[in-house]
Amino acid sequence: MKNMKDKNSTNSSFRCANCNRSVPPAEKTARNHCPFCLWSLHVDSEVPGDRNSNCGGKMEPAAIFQKHGEWIVVHRCAECGKEISNKCARDDNFETLLSISPNSNNQIPNFK
Repeated sequence: MKNMKDKNSTNSSFRCANCNRSVPPAEKTARNHCPFCLWSLHVDSEVPGDRNSNCGGKMEPAAIFQKHGEWIVVHRCAECGKEISNKCARDDNFETLLSISPNSNNQIPNFK
């Protein structure tokens, strides 16, 4: 199991730096946040998966929205303030996703 900040792998298991749970690799894409608490680390710079950021700060799930029928989570770095948007994963915790939405109407995200 890799540490969450390992810059050499974009889809491997890791231990979440926020909730300390063991996180498995994603099913179909690179895993960039914990599916349990939705927190991430600031390891990407300009392109998702590039692992070129030197910040390494913890990124809080700050908002969610829909784009083209897909749910997107916005992470905000607690160290530098940068915001990065990422697609939600099929195994993300629905209740946690809804809790960060200011306009939540208790609809469960429809992951495809």
